[in-house]
Amino acid sequence: MAKHEHVRVAVIGSGFGGIGAAVRLRREGITDFVVLERADSVGGAWRDNSYPGCACDVPSHLYSFSFAPNPDWPRTFSGQRHIRAYLEHVTDTFGIRPHLRLNHEMLKARWDAEALRWEIETSGGTFSAEVLVSAAGPLSDPKIPDIPGLADFPGKVFHSARWDHDYDLRGKRVAMVGTGASAIQIVPEIQREVGRLTLFQRTPPWVMPRMDRAISGFERRLHRALPATATLRRGLLWGIRELQVGAFTKHPGELGLVERLAKANIARSIKDPELRARLTPSYRIGCKRILLSNTYYPALAQPNVDVVASGLREVRGSTVVAADGTETEVDAIVFGTGFHVTDIPIAERVVGAEGHTLAESWKDGVQVLRGATAGGFPNLMMIIGPNTGLGNSSMILMIESQLNYMADYLRQLNVLGGRAALAVRPSAVNAWNRKVQSRMERTVWKAGGCDSWYLDANGRNTTLWPGTTAEFRRETRQVDLSEYEVIRAPRTAPAARRPPKKKEAAQ
Repeated sequence: MAKHEHVRVAVIGSGFGGIGAAVRLRREGITDFVVLERADSVGGAWRDNSYPGCACDVPSHLYSFSFAPNPDWPRTFSGQRHIRAYLEHVTDTFGIRPHLRLNHEMLKARWDAEALRWEIETSGGTFSAEVLVSAAGPLSDPKIPDIPGLADFPGKVFHSARWDHDYDLRGKRVAMVGTGASAIQIVPEIQREVGRLTLFQRTPPWVMPRMDRAISGFERRLHRALPATATLRRGLLWGIRELQVGAFTKHPGELGLVERLAKANIARSIKDPELRARLTPSYRIGCKRILLSNTYYPALAQPNVDVVASGLREVRGSTVVAADGTETEVDAIVFGTGFHVTDIPIAERVVGAEGHTLAESWKDGVQVLRGATAGGFPNLMMIIGPNTGLGNSSMILMIESQLNYMADYLRQLNVLGGRAALAVRPSAVNAWNRKVQSRMERTVWKAGGCDSWYLDANGRNTTLWPGTTAEFRRETRQVDLSEYEVIRAPRTAPAARRPPKKKEAAQ
């Protein structure tokens, strides 16, 4: 029988958000916590995404924790293997391993209003925690569209985030579905070995050159000897991106020059005017994430590649059929169709004070305060919560801001003393989201003329933050108790005194 464990804090997930939360807890002097991880190792998205060519589109020195600089990044844009190794290194350096509970998938978390704690059921045992920190992240659960006939496809089917390394693509006829950040990295890698590659493209992405290079031994030695140089490098990378934010959030027209550069990038690699037209977006650059690659367009120009400017409609046996009627015989289908971002699956497993799941409370749209707390769910905090995503910079910056908020949240509970919880006021949640959505209206993500994964079913952008990372850090520096209601444990009547037991008569 699996044992029950009670802790002060339970963290869900061991990607950047979960490991960052664990480090911050230890730095705050809190050691009574666990990190619940469904897999057998840490890494989150950088563990799950191991497809060919997987790499980050944010410079390495910015895509790392400020409290754990890495002077030995091998490239300006590092690959999946090195990023995963970095997270393993942080886990060891800060003593997180004893807190890990690997192969513990969170199945259900329910708020106990009497005990003021979370009761958590996992695949490896049960836990209770005073505070629950969800760091599952929006890129945790792959999304495969519901395609008629897909279940009867006789060949191989897998998602980019669940790459089947045992399946040999050499000489195969492969359908690649999707043209997002994963697909543009996969296509050049597999194009060289497959027999034929058919790319199903609903909407073409804007692609800019990737200014990647090896970081020299001299640079690495310099960063090790003088850590301030690495800090300066990180600061410059951050500052450049902060200056770009206004074009995305206030003045989308300023992106015109970038758009012309992107069109020139297409023209350099794609000489066929018909193919070039298919690959040129009709929406404003920046409306979807701008992708970086030097090899995507050259790969699409190769004779063994077909670009179908239409989404996948159905599967008939081994034939895949596009929405425009194009039919193609294939041996394998690879989906690069993204993740459940605006319909977070873990929300269906978290039950709040009123007995409703987080998903049910969000049925009319996702709403939280400062990307962290949701109405009706006391002592639940989110890392990489709604409206904390970025369109041009490093998510690690946003994660660290949310860790600041988490740390102050726990400090406030300490100050309150006794058995207490904080429940965010609905009025505070509504006010925050009105402000965020009002600012969102003039951003390129809303006004750029595209339908992106940033938007929910109602057309609201519940994914991105419409401001600078510095501004978000100011907004999450500390908890404003006026935005919360303090909940105290209910007083229980003293137990009635029982009369003393009569002594049994001597036998």
